[in-house]
Amino acid sequence: MKLPRRRFLQVAAGALALPSVSHHAWAESYPARPVRVVVGFPAGGPADILARLLGQWLSERLGQQFIVENRPGAGSNIATDQVVRTPPDGYTLLVVTPANVINMKLYDKLGYDFLRDITAVVGIVRVPIVMEVAPSFPVQSVPDFIAYVKANPGKVNFASAGIGTVQHVCGELFKVKTGVAMTHVPYRGQAPALTDLLAGQVQVMFDSMPASIEHIRAGKLRPLAVTTAARSDALPEVPTVGEFVPGFEATSWFGLGTTTGAPPEIVDKLNREVNIAFDDPRIRARLVELGGPPLTGTAAEFATFMQNEATKWAEVVKFSGAKAE
Repeated sequence: MKLPRRRFLQVAAGALALPSVSHHAWAESYPARPVRVVVGFPAGGPADILARLLGQWLSERLGQQFIVENRPGAGSNIATDQVVRTPPDGYTLLVVTPANVINMKLYDKLGYDFLRDITAVVGIVRVPIVMEVAPSFPVQSVPDFIAYVKANPGKVNFASAGIGTVQHVCGELFKVKTGVAMTHVPYRGQAPALTDLLAGQVQVMFDSMPASIEHIRAGKLRPLAVTTAARSDALPEVPTVGEFVPGFEATSWFGLGTTTGAPPEIVDKLNREVNIAFDDPRIRARLVELGGPPLTGTAAEFATFMQNEATKWAEVVKFSGAKAE
C-alpha cells in the first residue's frame, strides 16, 4: 500500500527520532547492571584507591555495583587494551593516568590509539609527585642526593610503578636535568615498588602523593621535594625540586575513560555524577588528604586536558630518551 506523502514524512521523521529517544531512555536507566572499573595497576596504589572510593559512592548513588578489577602490567597497557576491546556501552570504565599518554610516545607499537579508542569521561584529581627516600638512606635534601649519587655512580636505583609510568619518566627527567647516573627498576605497580623502597631494596622513588603520603606522615619515608611548580598544601614544609633544579616540574593525575562509541548521554551522566561526588564533603576531604583538589569539569574539558598532557609528556620522553625495554 502506498502511503500519502504527508503520512510518509511523519513516519520517516518518527523513525529518525527513535535513536535519540532510545539513547535518552538508555541513559536514564543506566546503569541497569553492574559496571566494571578496570585499573591497570595492582590493589593498594592510588589508581586503585580512587577507583574504590568513587566506585562505592557511585554504587550507593546509582543503585548498581561499580566493580573494581585490577589488570596490572605493561604500564597499564594490558588494562587499556582490554577496555578498548569491550562493547562501547558505558559498562566498562578505565582509570586513566599519565601512563596512558606517556605510553603513546614510549612504545613504538601499541594495539590501540589511546586518544582515539578511549573516550574521556571525567577527571578525578591532580596531585603532586614526591621525590622520596627511606629514612635509612643518608641524604636529607635534593642537593645531598645529587652529591651522593655523583659520588656513588651506578649504586643508586630508582623505583617506578612500571615502564611508562609517571614515576619512570620523572626519574629519567631528573637524570637528564642533573647529570646523575641512576638505574631504573620497574615494578608491577606502586604498592610493590613502595614495599621495596621501605625495605631499602631501592634508594629513591618519584611517587604520586596519594600512594606515599601516609608513609610520609608516619615517618617511614623521607620526602626530599615535590615536583610541582609550587609547594604542596599537604606537605607545606617540603621544598620543590625546581628550587634546586630549575625548570623541573611535573604532576600526576587520575580520571575515568570508556570505550569510544559509548552513548554520549551515558558519558555525560557519569561525568555529572562524579562531579556531584566532588561536592560531598567526605569525598572532597579524602581527595585533599590524598594530596590534591578534584579535577572537575566536563568530559570535553577532560579530553582537552589529556590531549595537552600527551603533548607535554611526548616532549619529556623525547628529551629524556626513555624507551620501553
